Amino acid sequence: MTREQQLTKVFVEVADSLTEDFDLIDFLQRLCGRCVELLDVAACGVLLADQHDVLTVLAASDEHTRLLELFSLQHDQGPCVDCYRSGRPRTNIDLADPDAARNWPQFTPAARRSGFVSTNALPLRLRGRVIGSVGLFQTDATALGDADIALGQALADVATIAILQQRTLAHSEVERGQLQQALTSRIVLEQVKGILAERWQVSPDEAFVAFRSYARSNHHQLSRLARLIADGEFDTARIRQPRKPGRRR
Repeated sequence: MTREQQLTKVFVEVADSLTEDFDLIDFLQRLCGRCVELLDVAACGVLLADQHDVLTVLAASDEHTRLLELFSLQHDQGPCVDCYRSGRPRTNIDLADPDAARNWPQFTPAARRSGFVSTNALPLRLRGRVIGSVGLFQTDATALGDADIALGQALADVATIAILQQRTLAHSEVERGQLQQALTSRIVLEQVKGILAERWQVSPDEAFVAFRSYARSNHHQLSRLARLIADGEFDTARIRQPRKPGRRR
């Protein structure tokens, strides 16, 4: 698929955000995937602020990246945290640079242990209003060019518009309340991902892929299906289990 075709899919997904049953978590999860595909980065994570301006990891391209972003928030440091606070991009950060270790003494070694050698952070912003940030992680030292950074920021801006236009709301507090609802849904989703991973004896990433595939194929919102599973109101045997290594179908 060409980059132009991939971009077309992004705009189709943004158009879907105007529908009444828009699934914010699934949209941001797809945004992570699009960033990895279009920008040729190894991983992507999205942080959103709740009504108290507290950042939470709402989507990530894989489990390792989600845990790294959580680690960053626990220690209140890292490029994405700084990007959110300043509203300015932080690009082509060399994690081997002593300045990175000085600026983020807990985050930097944790990121390097995860296999990342450089990182970028782009704000989720609209007309000076910042509601979160997007982290782009690389496993090689190749710097992102100006065109890729511009495209990454455009994707972040489009995501911001989708989030804020999910409903036409007059007051900021109501909008932030919607984000809080999404953050709460993400917590339930993580619990269900862990339940399925344990039940099927697979990794959390594999469990999430199977769960998400079933939800999309059967037109379920991720958050609603997760809540049904957490409340014991859905039989998970209906979801096709991930294929384990060495298993034949």
